[in-house]
Amino acid sequence: MARADGDPASDYLLGQPSFIPPDAGVPPAYAKQLNQVLLDAKDKGYRIRVALIASRYDLGSVGVLDKQPKRYARFLGQELLFVYRGHLLVVMPNGLGVSRAGKPAPAEQATVDRLPPPGAGGAGLASAATRAVVRLAANAGAVVPVPPLSGDTSTPNPNHDRLLIVLVTAVALAGFAAYRLRRRFRRQD
Repeated sequence: MARADGDPASDYLLGQPSFIPPDAGVPPAYAKQLNQVLLDAKDKGYRIRVALIASRYDLGSVGVLDKQPKRYARFLGQELLFVYRGHLLVVMPNGLGVSRAGKPAPAEQATVDRLPPPGAGGAGLASAATRAVVRLAANAGAVVPVPPLSGDTSTPNPNHDRLLIVLVTAVALAGFAAYRLRRRFRRQD
């Protein structure tokens, strides 16, 4: 059995039903909608965990599985075996992968293979995951409605914090340079 230490999703999904990378650009309303569908599906007897993988970076040390949602679904399922043995859905921009207890789930995979690929962008990934969970739950006999989007539907700016850090650093450096110049001119007087 593998240990959950090679990729961020395996660590996160140990205790959460979804892995939504903070830099994937998933608008809060779409994340909320997906998590509500997961909760409603669980309440109706269908358990599934979901990993959204927007880029190679989201795979951590297993970047070799980028753009391979089916293989990554099996790998991630094996990483979670000691805590979770149910269905797992992986959503990447180029497709979806499903496993159960780290093994292929052919019937469920056939279901998600009929769905359109998510495409790029966080909203697309989250929407594809929501549609897939609803469809998979329905095939298992659990009718789960899709709640309306509520809240902020704008894409978060992953560079906001970085920009703020750069700005604060630049101001600090300018202040330090001004202090040094002032000291230099005072010494010359």
